[in-house]
Formats: sequence, structure tokens, C-alpha cells
Amino acid sequence: MHGPPWVGWLLVLLCAGAGAYCLSSVRRGTAAQRHEARGEALMGLGMAAMAVPAPAVAQPSWTPWVFAAVFGAAGLWALLRRHPHHAVGAAAMVYMSLAMVPRPGGGPGGGTHAAHAVSMAQLGTADPGGLPVFTALLLAYYAVYVVAAGVRLAAVPGADGGAPVPVRAAWPEVVGACRVAMGIGMFAMLLTL
Repeated sequence: MHGPPWVGWLLVLLCAGAGAYCLSSVRRGTAAQRHEARGEALMGLGMAAMAVPAPAVAQPSWTPWVFAAVFGAAGLWALLRRHPHHAVGAAAMVYMSLAMVPRPGGGPGGGTHAAHAVSMAQLGTADPGGLPVFTALLLAYYAVYVVAAGVRLAAVPGADGGAPVPVRAAWPEVVGACRVAMGIGMFAMLLTL
């Protein structure tokens, strides 16, 4: 981790809360909404697990491979279901998981890394993990996504002080807020990669 552990814990809380809400809403809405809620829940809870600071919990060396396998499968499923955002999110998680794999040696690119954002502390060398170009592309994607999703969220009926939206009708807006929160979390995790 390139930042203090409290940032990691804040990301854990943010992502776990968003993931738990999406998981609780899996039984509501249409089939498409339920499927989307499952994808968001997996992403949020996975991000929370990866954001746990390394000094707090010692993770086995095979943990990054498990994350990569789970999110690789989720990414393929998202592609088959034609959900490009979930596919990009899963690809970002696989990318960050693979950047967490311990590398032998002590020179540049070596040492034990915890390159996933706020998930693990940097234990070896001081050089960051990941490919700068790919990280920059993902950062740009999430920056645009968060701004666009936030604008869409601000334009919902009843948000301008008009007639209040009933709680049951507000469900898509809460899911949208969870997406914005998780997008911000992913952006923060990529920044510290």
C-alpha cells in the first residue's frame, strides 16, 4: 500500500457496505436487475476483501490467484451477458490481483508487492506494481464512469426538490449510488497501485 492503513479500512467499509446493499437487493426487481445486483455485490465484496490492509490480516501467498480466478470467471460471465462495465471491473480486479503476486528478487520489479491499491502493504521494494499504461487507462475509464454515473444519479426524478420518490421506487437510485461509490473505490485502489 502506498498510503496509510486507515485509507484501506475506509475502502473496506465503503465497498463492503455497497456490496452488502446490492446483495440484499438480489431478490428485488426484474431478472436483469437481480443479475446486475449480483454482479455489483460480487464486485463490492471482492473489493472490500482486497482492500484489507496487509498489516491487519496476513493473507496466504495463493490469495491473489484465487481473486484472479474468481474475477476472471466473473469477467467472462459478464462478457457473455453483454455487461461491459462488469467485464471492465472484473478485468481491473484480475489486473490488481496479479499485481499482488509475490515476485522473487530484490531489484526493480522484484520483492514482495502488494500492488493492489489499498489492499496490501508494500513489503519489499519501493517500486509500484502494475503496468503504468494499463493503470492509466483504467483510471481514465473509472474517472469518466464515476462522473457520468453521478450526473445520471443527480438527474433522477424527485432529486430537484420536486415530489418525493417512494422508497420502493428509489431502489434503482440507491443501486446507482452504490455504483458511484464502488467506482470511486476502484479509482482509489488503482491510484495506489
